[in-house]
Amino acid sequence: MKNVIEFKHLTKYYNKKSRGIIDVSFDVREGEIFGFIGPNGAGKSTTIRTLLSLIYPTSGSATIFGKDCILYGHEIRREIGYLPSEVFYYDNMKVLDLLKYSASFYGKLDMKRLKELADIMELDLTRKIDDLSYGNKKKVGIVQGLLHNPKLIILDEPTSGLDPLMQQKFFDLIKAENAKGATVLMSSHILTEVQKLCSRVAIIKEGQIIKIEDIQTMRETAYKKIRLTFADGQPFKLAELPGISSYEQNGSDSTFLYKGSVNALVQTISGIDLANVTIEEPDLEEIFLHYYKAD
Repeated sequence: MKNVIEFKHLTKYYNKKSRGIIDVSFDVREGEIFGFIGPNGAGKSTTIRTLLSLIYPTSGSATIFGKDCILYGHEIRREIGYLPSEVFYYDNMKVLDLLKYSASFYGKLDMKRLKELADIMELDLTRKIDDLSYGNKKKVGIVQGLLHNPKLIILDEPTSGLDPLMQQKFFDLIKAENAKGATVLMSSHILTEVQKLCSRVAIIKEGQIIKIEDIQTMRETAYKKIRLTFADGQPFKLAELPGISSYEQNGSDSTFLYKGSVNALVQTISGIDLANVTIEEPDLEEIFLHYYKAD
């Protein structure tokens, strides 16, 4: 399977002291949905903007469809659908006029597809951009990015501003585009969002790639965040048990990260008098600090 995107030691400094990204190298295979995750400010948008030659790298290179992103940027962008993390439009234009204007850059306007995408995203084509909420402007960006049936879809924090129901419709839409052959690169700071869609993921922190992993492997090795509330107010000492880290005690509550069999943990605590047990997914920062501590 060939690579649609290849990053090779891509580095971007905004000046001598301001870090953008450092030595970023990974690839995105044809036909996959690839996740690109990290906390806000980690370098996700800088990587994507450099890939699209919206900004130029300090060193290194990137290719799309085997072509250098800077030398062939204009040609490449005709086959890409891009949704930036923040969208800005001409406020006085109606949504339909803006989408027609956008389609003109690709030399084709398929009104049937335009209306189908607008229906899926529940987007009112008759409204002015200035009258739209942030979430509805994001819907305009989604329709705009998919309107020309791109071979490659690049999404930068695509679900911000969308309510949960609309997020699910968006996920279903991206899956459908992928099933038709589109390759997808999606950045996010929400791990569970990426787990729903992606087969592989690159994790960036402070401008550097710290892990590239299959989502299935991540699921099997991920930490769980556990909180125990002891009924008698006397905590049971669990910190020395295998798989437990970041153990904290606050009165009758114990919180910790746990990596291992949940069944084994339940057996361990089954003889303890507990008032409450909470098991949840840790946030990305906790995963960075503990799951990838060795990196």
